[in-house]
Amino acid sequence: MNLLAFDTSTELMSVAVQRSTDDAGQALPAPQLWQHSGPGGAQTSAHLIPCIEALMARAGLQFGQLDAIAFGRGPGSFTGLRTACAVAQGLAFGAHVQVLPIDTLLALAEQARHQHAATLQRFEVLALLDARMDEMYAAGYAFDSGHWRQTQDCHLLRPEDLVWDGACTLAGNVFAAYGARLPAPLARRVEAWPSASAMLRLAPALLAGGAAVRAELALPHYIRDKVAKTTGERAAEKAAP
Repeated sequence: MNLLAFDTSTELMSVAVQRSTDDAGQALPAPQLWQHSGPGGAQTSAHLIPCIEALMARAGLQFGQLDAIAFGRGPGSFTGLRTACAVAQGLAFGAHVQVLPIDTLLALAEQARHQHAATLQRFEVLALLDARMDEMYAAGYAFDSGHWRQTQDCHLLRPEDLVWDGACTLAGNVFAAYGARLPAPLARRVEAWPSASAMLRLAPALLAGGAAVRAELALPHYIRDKVAKTTGERAAEKAAP
């Protein structure tokens, strides 16, 4: 498959392009991969499209040659999710390509597996993403013989409210901010981020399972409906002992 994937749900921007066919449409001996990872956040809206265009040019692909455009649908940064969704929709509309929304916590889990447990047939992980405002996004996943399944729905919680069963690995970007408040020992923690390359590894199974949608149906997945604390809440925090 020829695929484009990108994630802008965190302060890191991740983009990757996979090419599996030559100019004649024949399968290459092995898929080729081009990827970029760099600062995101406020810079995402200015840098995402030029980065995508540069990687597509290096791959020698036109957007119409893609089998799908995958993007991280959330949860994550509100601005980052809206940017990713808008870019995916715009590119897909223009090229008449299907869109593949991928949960950012699943991409995080796959990145953790690829980095730290690639040789294991089974891997259980609780994926954790910093949600700011002293909270985390969390979801549970299990990898078994090449397939992922979700074991715990995505939810929002404070670090000290996390319930850990002692069996799964904690993976995510929360340990610097909340590590002292989490129950698992250091040996069961893995630093990981949702990456575009992880999304490319997930894409074939998701596409085969019918997860692709038309461009107009590609929407962000929000878990939190409150993006900032009120003035009164901030004042109360400052006044608290």
